[in-house]
Amino acid sequence: MRKFGYVRVSSRNQNEDRQIIEMEKLNIRSENIYTDKQSGKDFNRPRYLLMLNKLCAGDILFVKSIDRLGRNYEDILNQWKLLTREKNIDIVVIDMPLLDTRKGKDLMGTFIADLVLQVLSFVAQNERENIRQRQREGICAAKKRGVEFGRPVKKVPEDFMQMIEKWKKGQISANDIAMQSNISIATFYRRLREINIKK
Repeated sequence: MRKFGYVRVSSRNQNEDRQIIEMEKLNIRSENIYTDKQSGKDFNRPRYLLMLNKLCAGDILFVKSIDRLGRNYEDILNQWKLLTREKNIDIVVIDMPLLDTRKGKDLMGTFIADLVLQVLSFVAQNERENIRQRQREGICAAKKRGVEFGRPVKKVPEDFMQMIEKWKKGQISANDIAMQSNISIATFYRRLREINIKK
């Protein structure tokens, strides 16, 4: 019987320390703690897949909470089934003692665990959808206030149009214009397209 820990945060700037501390309290060896910094929308995560290949029958997988495992309702249920029934490992959700497959392996225990799992998986997906909705609403509100998203538009010099006219006549190269305007050659051609579209 080996102990494994799975840790997930949604993005690179989020901190996973809190989850790792929980795993260390359970005496899980550091080489058996797998961390992904990626969305929980699916299970296509490099460290998770690596861990999945290492898990064997009789092992125990610890996760801090069900949403650290994933945030897609059907995927969580399918993955749970794969881990517990096909791989024959036990799963312990630290924040939810009812989701500890080492306990209550009789029909009633399995029924309760399955029921709790379905509810928590639904909550995890619902929260993910709420986060996305709040992001959409926030972006929409910011746009209405005039906030611009994306990279700032590179300004071109005032005599840019005159340079383009010279370029059209073959008096100056595109590279020279880009250098004099302090823009990349790709930006030069993008500006050129924008000007042609406006005409």
